[in-house]
Amino acid sequence: MSSTLLQSAADLQPAAAPAGGSLAWRRFRRNRLALIGLAVVIFFVLFCFVGPLVYHTDQTGTNLSQINLGPSLRHPLGTDAVGHDELGRLMYGGTVSLTVGIAAGLLAIIIGMVWGAVAGYLGGWVDTVMMRVVDAGIAIPALFILLVISAISTPHVLGLIVILGFVSWLVPSRLIRAETLTLKNRDYVLTLRAFGGGHSRAIGRHILPNSVSTIVVSATFQIADAILLVAYVSYLGLGVQSPQTDWGGMLSQGLDAAYSGRWWLIVPPGVAIILVVCAFNAIGDGLRDAFAVRGR
Repeated sequence: MSSTLLQSAADLQPAAAPAGGSLAWRRFRRNRLALIGLAVVIFFVLFCFVGPLVYHTDQTGTNLSQINLGPSLRHPLGTDAVGHDELGRLMYGGTVSLTVGIAAGLLAIIIGMVWGAVAGYLGGWVDTVMMRVVDAGIAIPALFILLVISAISTPHVLGLIVILGFVSWLVPSRLIRAETLTLKNRDYVLTLRAFGGGHSRAIGRHILPNSVSTIVVSATFQIADAILLVAYVSYLGLGVQSPQTDWGGMLSQGLDAAYSGRWWLIVPPGVAIILVVCAFNAIGDGLRDAFAVRGR
């Protein structure tokens, strides 16, 4: 009987309109900047993850006979101080940057999503304590924490993902909490609680699914921020260690050479960072507008 009542309460949740998804997509398509951003992200994903399968280069050994060569047909973006092909290096470094950025952004969203939903739904002293933890964390600059941790230990890809994820979840948690404070007073949630439904069921079946717009939009911005953060750390020489690299590390390694006219060591990774970060931000803006129209 209890399960029947709970199922009836779940049925009170308003079903999404069949055309809701298509309406959001139509609105998203009208945003040319968002579409350009999506195209840029797809291009760089293919460039970094599929490109090395087509354009084979040695990114671990050194070739002193090929050092500091300018762009040519053989090396479209020239070579660096140890003979690495810069086009292949850009693909290789982009794989690390995108992997760390996307994975860390998603990890931050997952942690922030759970933390904010629990805090907002339970309320009271639990909410107060949990959000004071968030406020304290936000007061400490994320870059400072990254620099301290990177200076203590030798970073690697998995380590950077975990570190970035655990310093980036604070802002998403506040957004999800705000959404939860509104949703927990909806009729279908109140009915579920009246019929004896548990907190986990209310959060998992109703709160989080109806917060999907906030979660998705926040995820795009978190990915962009994570890519920038790993570039900051690597630029300061505290990112992944050689022979691995990322776009920030390429900027750091090519900075001195750029002063001597070897622009190809610094311009491509710098442009790649700017384009990818702007692309994710444009996608986030487009999704925010699309979901807002769907909500209305």
